[in-house]
Amino acid sequence: MNVLVLNGPNLNLLGIREKSIYGSLTLDAIQKSMLEKAADFGVKLEFYQSNHEGSLIDRIHQALQDGVSGILCNPGAYTHTSIALRDAFLGTQIPFIEIHLSNVHARESFRHHSYFSDIAIGQIVGFGGQGYLLGLEAMIRYITLNKS
Repeated sequence: MNVLVLNGPNLNLLGIREKSIYGSLTLDAIQKSMLEKAADFGVKLEFYQSNHEGSLIDRIHQALQDGVSGILCNPGAYTHTSIALRDAFLGTQIPFIEIHLSNVHARESFRHHSYFSDIAIGQIVGFGGQGYLLGLEAMIRYITLNKS
């Protein structure tokens, strides 16, 4: 089982930016904890972060060629703006879970709409870095139950 963890714009600044909203964990720390959990299940993880929409789209396309089983995606601000990322997920048909560190539904009204929520397996919001671990467990379960 191969899972891609895709992070969008500004997530490279975790641990620095708006700690009251996003917490003090860095992206590296989150990835380290994910690798430990993945090892328990024999799952291979790949990580990719970009501040550029086209690079994220290219990585989703590459995931199809790589035979990625599922994607955990924190699209960052692209959640609310990117039809192109949505189309990449629809085009590849790779199952994915949408993850957000903060509870986007309890924030500014423009953050309440997601271009991904209706096509994702599910959303995990508001649990900080723990959301990635919850997403990994959910993805493992989903892939295991839906193997053909």
